[in-house]
Amino acid sequence: MPTTPVTAPSSSPNGVQEAIMLELVDEDGNTIGTAEKLAAHQPPGQLHRAFSVFLFDEQGRLLIQRRALGKYHSPGVWSNTCCGHPYPDEAPFAAAARRTYEELGISPTLLAEAGTVRYNHPDPASGLVEQEYNHVFVGLVQATPRPDPAEIHDTAFVTPAELDERHGAAPFSAWFMSVLDTARPAIQELTGSAGGW
Repeated sequence: MPTTPVTAPSSSPNGVQEAIMLELVDEDGNTIGTAEKLAAHQPPGQLHRAFSVFLFDEQGRLLIQRRALGKYHSPGVWSNTCCGHPYPDEAPFAAAARRTYEELGISPTLLAEAGTVRYNHPDPASGLVEQEYNHVFVGLVQATPRPDPAEIHDTAFVTPAELDERHGAAPFSAWFMSVLDTARPAIQELTGSAGGW
């Protein structure tokens, strides 16, 4: 679930931007190598490490984002709070916290692991493939999001009923339901039975 540009934001000493590298894994999540980000998403896709974050406010509403319209993969669709890829040798937890701040300008007041999910989701619009071993996190946010417009077109805090309504009316990322279903037990523990998740 790409959330960063195809090239890294920082340049090498000679001024040439370097390609973003992803960590390739086996079916058990063990690191087996690296691949350039775009190459890893070319059909049939290479299985790589990813993360997904679900943050909730004090009312138990989920923060979702609509991906920026200029993104090369899944532009303009709604998805979970934040998602992306750890750099090689970067812990998924650290990557999740880093990208949440980079994309939304907020740091979770709580962030906890909620399991892993492996999926294969082709994206017909772009022709790219999501072959991911995804580490899922849930947490709380108390600050007001300040989205980076290069990454995020819009944000919303939604109740379960509002999410169902929006999911039926607007396009969501191909991976959204896979990661939400994985996160549900941790979400229910975080928000309580009255939250409706």
